[in-house]
Amino acid sequence: MHILRIGAVLALVVPLAGCLENDTERALAGAAAGAVLADATENSVTTGALVGAGAGAFCDDLGLCRRSY
Repeated sequence: MHILRIGAVLALVVPLAGCLENDTERALAGAAAGAVLADATENSVTTGALVGAGAGAFCDDLGLCRRSY
């Protein structure tokens, strides 16, 4: 059941990643995704949100979510 939840969240969140324009938007989306994934896997929602926010904020700096025009 947890795998189904994680797959559903990823299917909804990943396509939206390219629509986010700045670090703040990516951090908010990362926090939401991290919280949902942590809850789905019965982990700390707060920790998941913090990790997700950090990943979202720095993904552009790390070259993971750059747009290629």
